[in-house]
Amino acid sequence: MKNHKLNNLVLITAIVLAPIVLSPISPADASGTGVTLTITGGSLSISAPASADMGSIQSSATGTNLDADLGSVTVTDNRAASSAGWIVAAISTAFTPTSGPTIPASAVSYSAGAISVTGTVTCTATNQPNLTGAVTVVTGSAITGSNTATWTPTLSVEIPGSRVAGVYTAIVTHSVL
Repeated sequence: MKNHKLNNLVLITAIVLAPIVLSPISPADASGTGVTLTITGGSLSISAPASADMGSIQSSATGTNLDADLGSVTVTDNRAASSAGWIVAAISTAFTPTSGPTIPASAVSYSAGAISVTGTVTCTATNQPNLTGAVTVVTGSAITGSNTATWTPTLSVEIPGSRVAGVYTAIVTHSVL
């Protein structure tokens, strides 16, 4: 009998409390708060190796070609823009020895090769037959937000015949805008 009374008490308590537990609580008053956040854009930059060694080749009376990778070039676009693009240009000085005639920048060609990207950017490479003036080598377009693009260009130097033995140096400059 005690069990029966206890069960009834539990049942009556559940019936009385059920509407309280199951009914939604409605506020007496409510107020919404508009919330904003701001994403700021950063900068557009480029990095390239400080130096590269193209190796060596034996002089030839008729001339020869020397191809070598320059090392990784990376554009970092943290402007967080939509539809803004960028252009990378390259230019070379003449290859100058310690003595004797130079190898002109017109004998230096540039091929970007494969381009690896992060973020949303479409990259297009333009192979250039010479680097006598600042020429476009890679463009970035169809951009949304921040992105990076990295490539390892190949320089090809046409070495005219009968060049003097020695170390030839040049500066290849990359710029982005």
